[in-house]
Amino acid sequence: MPFLNLHELEEKQIVPGFKGHFVHSENMTFAYWDIEVGAVLPEHSHPHEQVANIIAGEFELTVNGEMKVIRPGSVAIIPPDATHSGRAIASCRIIDVFYPVREDYR
Repeated sequence: MPFLNLHELEEKQIVPGFKGHFVHSENMTFAYWDIEVGAVLPEHSHPHEQVANIIAGEFELTVNGEMKVIRPGSVAIIPPDATHSGRAIASCRIIDVFYPVREDYR
C-alpha cells in the first residue's frame, strides 16, 4: 500500500514520554515522534543506521559522548551501534528514519 495516513495508525509509546506512529517500508522504518518536555531517552545502541530530523522543539542529543542541542532544521546522523541518549528540553516533534527496518517497532 503506497499511501498511509499517520492519524489512522496506532500510536505507540516506546519509552515514557515518547509517543509515535511508525511506517515501515521494505527496507526502512520511519518514526514520527511526539515527545513530552523532560522525557529522557536512556543511553542505548542498536544495529540500525538512524537519521533524526527535528521538526519542532529542542532536544539534547548525545552520540558517542558528543552532546548537542538540536532544534528545528537540525539533522543528526547516528551510525549503527553508536551509543546515544537524549532529553527533551521542550516538547518535540522528531522524525527518525532507520535502516534497516526496526522489527521491534512493528
